[in-house]
Order: sequence, then C-alpha cells, then structure tokens
Amino acid sequence: MSKARSDVVLSKTLSWLLRHAAAKEGLSLDSEGFIPVTEILNHRQLKGKYTLDDVRRVVANNDKQRFFLREKQGVVEIRANQGHSLKSVQDLELVPVADPSEVSNVIHGTYLRNLDAIKSTGLSRMNRNHVHFSYDLPNSKTVISGIRSSAEVFVYIDLAKALSEGLKFYKSANGVILSPGDENGIIEPKYFQKIETRWLQGGTSK
Repeated sequence: MSKARSDVVLSKTLSWLLRHAAAKEGLSLDSEGFIPVTEILNHRQLKGKYTLDDVRRVVANNDKQRFFLREKQGVVEIRANQGHSLKSVQDLELVPVADPSEVSNVIHGTYLRNLDAIKSTGLSRMNRNHVHFSYDLPNSKTVISGIRSSAEVFVYIDLAKALSEGLKFYKSANGVILSPGDENGIIEPKYFQKIETRWLQGGTSK
C-alpha cells in the first residue's frame, strides 16, 4: 500500500473511532472527545501498522482539520473536532454564536434527493449531535470544512430569527458552524432564509 493510501485508511479509521465507535470498541473516550493515541494505535484495525508519527502527519496534513492533538500529563491524546454521534462527547471546545453579525452566512450543503424532505420537515441532526453548517459555499478558498464540495443544494439559515427563538449555534475549532437544533434535533423550515440549487452544469437557481 502506498503511503498516501495508507494515510487515507488511517484518517478514515480515526474518524470512525473518534466520532462514532469509541464506546463500542472499548476505547477510553473522555467527555471532551479525547482518546490516548496509544489506545488508538493498539486497536485491532491499526495495531502494528501505524506509529505516533503517522498520526501526527495525518492530523497535520488533513485539509479539513478534522482532528486535534494535545499532550496531557505526558500522554498524547487525539479527538475529532466535530461530527460526533457519541452522546458522551459533550464538552467540545465550541464557541457559542451570540450575535448574527459574528458569521457572514450559515449554510447547510446537501443533495437534490433530500430537498423535498428538507422543505417539508426541516434539517435534522439525525444520528449526530449537531447539524453542520459552513459560513460560505464550498468553492470559497476560506472554507476548511462543514460543507461538501459535491453538494447540490445550499440551505441558508436566518440566524437572527433562529437565535431570537432560542436555537443554539456554535463554532468548532476548525471553523464549522454547529447546531443541535430544537429538542427534537430539527431546524424547522421557518428558519430558512433561502435555498439555492446548484445544477451539475454549474448554474445556480433559487
């Protein structure tokens, strides 16, 4: 396996473990989402294949800045910056968005196949802890993460209205805007400012 392919496998395995599977895989995840790297490297899918240097390289080179490393009491730990479905992860270093002027836009990217359901019932965090948003479209050079480059539909949120009615929004360490939605994990269509559709030919319609 080439080094590039090996790094992709490591990155995907890190995402799976840190965001979704740590508990069922028996890893000691704390409330901030951190796991000692030594535990990660001893996991059955990684044991004997990777080193701490490999993890450091994947974290440093990840263009979405999905991961964060820290050293605590001599132990190197890693976490995913967002995207968790693990309910035990509650203490991510998220910065609350208190004023609509703090972000230029709040945009959720999705696909045409989801559009009718979204218009009808709203955006759902589904099995994750948050709905993910970006402050700009995926072709912007300033966007690191939060919206897929392949997205065909862009849902803009009326942040002022949503905040005024009690919905919470946060900024993650890698610039993603996150919201847990309402008590049912939903952001209702009444909070949509506009919806734009980007067709595969490159045009945009509203």
